[in-house]
Amino acid sequence: MNVLQQTYVFLSKGGIMMIPLLLSSILALAIILERAFQLRRKKVVDPTLLRMIETIQEEEDIRALRRLCQETRTPFSRLIQTALENLDLPREELKELLEDEGRQEVRELERGLGALETVASAAPLMGLLGTVIGMIKVFNVISKIGVGQASALSGGISEALITTVVGLSIGIPALIAYNYYTHKAENLILDMEKSIVTFLQKLRKLETSPAATRQEIIRSDS
Repeated sequence: MNVLQQTYVFLSKGGIMMIPLLLSSILALAIILERAFQLRRKKVVDPTLLRMIETIQEEEDIRALRRLCQETRTPFSRLIQTALENLDLPREELKELLEDEGRQEVRELERGLGALETVASAAPLMGLLGTVIGMIKVFNVISKIGVGQASALSGGISEALITTVVGLSIGIPALIAYNYYTHKAENLILDMEKSIVTFLQKLRKLETSPAATRQEIIRSDS
């Protein structure tokens, strides 16, 4: 009997609660893999954009930054593009607009983490429920044939122990992944906020540009 067959036999002894546990494990794995891909730093905070922000010296740099934001659709580029498209707003209104846009991007970065947290909390509880169901079966057998037939009791005992093990095996990695990705998303958000502040400070230094030229930058699509 190979490893897959042994695993199947082992899990099949867990009873009815193995079905929701299996589904929750698939969901958790899918979220973990998807977040691992989506929360890569280069995918969220484009290093090219960061370099351009840090080296802004003149109005032509802003035009180049606008073009790059249009080409790279990342959470960070969308924030920068929002700022570029609304440079004519008063500074406080622009700040509020960027905060609103930032909250939308936060939701995107944390997508799926709520479901992952639910799996981390629910899987051990489902395992515990399976344990209770298994023990009920054990007591039913005991009430009918007594405690002398160990083979008759083994099915319920196996069900009780297996679901607990599987529930914890799903819940613990899911909890670790949830905490890791939540912390990573928060760090990425802080990095974007810091870069946005730097960008606005750079723009402040360009406010001495002639009004006509500045309006051209604000309204330019190129």
